[in-house]
Amino acid sequence: MGKLCTLCPRNCAADRARGPVGVCGQTEEIKIARAALHAWEEPCISGTKGSGAVFFSGCALHCVFCQNRKIAHGNAGRTVSGERLARIFLELQEQGAHNINLVTAGHFIPQLVPVIEEAKRQGLFIPIVYNSSGYERVEALRMLAGLVDIYLPDFKYRSPQLGGRYSHAPDYGAVAEAAVAEMVRQSGPAVFADGNEDGLLLRGTIVRHLVLPGCIREAKAVIRYLYETYGDTIYISILNQFTPLAGLSDYPEINRRVTQEEYDEVVDYAVALGVECGFIQEGETAEESFIPEFDGAGV
Repeated sequence: MGKLCTLCPRNCAADRARGPVGVCGQTEEIKIARAALHAWEEPCISGTKGSGAVFFSGCALHCVFCQNRKIAHGNAGRTVSGERLARIFLELQEQGAHNINLVTAGHFIPQLVPVIEEAKRQGLFIPIVYNSSGYERVEALRMLAGLVDIYLPDFKYRSPQLGGRYSHAPDYGAVAEAAVAEMVRQSGPAVFADGNEDGLLLRGTIVRHLVLPGCIREAKAVIRYLYETYGDTIYISILNQFTPLAGLSDYPEINRRVTQEEYDEVVDYAVALGVECGFIQEGETAEESFIPEFDGAGV
């Protein structure tokens, strides 16, 4: 029998070497769906040339509103060796990427550790970004200590009811609290190139909260928790890009876009609370065109 997987909070103990696969839907082989320059992260991540985003196939969370469902819920992607993945990191650096952005990679952490180490030995010098749902085990995150420079987690909900309804994870809030604490412990306060906030982020933690339709009270609760816990140690990114895709008929309460009034109320609350280190979105971000094509580019 192979090693039983308990990397994520699902703790499904799947034998990913022999099968069947667990909640994440993946074997032990690394599988990615896209590796390309990406312009739609926070300005200090994307910069002028783009973040070197590597989208990993599979996910343990399975949010009902997931915009990356083609890879998170489906089987899109191609298997790559560790050697090839290290080369992909270097190719993205050669293309001008400001960083290597590992998107939903938690179920491949043991495989990623030697890949990052090897890429660094071969000349990778740009920061490593760990782009996460926030649903991570602390024990797994500790394997990344000293390798990840920037943590970019979601903090979706504190409410067990919402976590259970929309992500099948009533424990999401408690898990995310512990995960973010570990990420902040590892990264420390934000460090920017050129010593100012107009530069690229070199180190630190940005916590994202996606405002859901009708969930303004929840958004405020998350922001209040983050600010009261971390103050200006972290950056809080308030997102208005919720995109209602097909399949939300069973969730009519969120089967719409967030209104400008809803988003403004959340932003105004954050400002009144004292949040200064943060990001907001403007304009039409809730568009399917902002969702990348998972066509194997760069793989």
